[in-house]
Amino acid sequence: MRIWDIHPKYLCRKHLLAEHRELHGLWNILTIHKGKGGYSRHPETIRWIGKTLALFNRHEALVKEFTRRGYQHLTPLNKKYAHGENYQRVYINTISEQKTMLQDKQCDCLLHR
Repeated sequence: MRIWDIHPKYLCRKHLLAEHRELHGLWNILTIHKGKGGYSRHPETIRWIGKTLALFNRHEALVKEFTRRGYQHLTPLNKKYAHGENYQRVYINTISEQKTMLQDKQCDCLLHR
């Protein structure tokens, strides 16, 4: 499970769509299942506890990038569950480390500027 912290415009199609899918799973863990389930203790889940507003905002940034690329988006989040901090302040990997991780994947990430 990974929610990137870099701007979505730098993600290749594969990573953009994968993050969107992961974000919806994380949203369900944090809002519907209230921290219960297989990924409830995952470091990525833990860093978003109490920050569903920040997660909602990340989702909106992904949706904006979907639109920019001409993709359809049919899975909105319910904003009534968005609470807490406005943006994520805790990182598992720094932005620089995340960019290096993406470069190492040898995909088209970081090319969509």
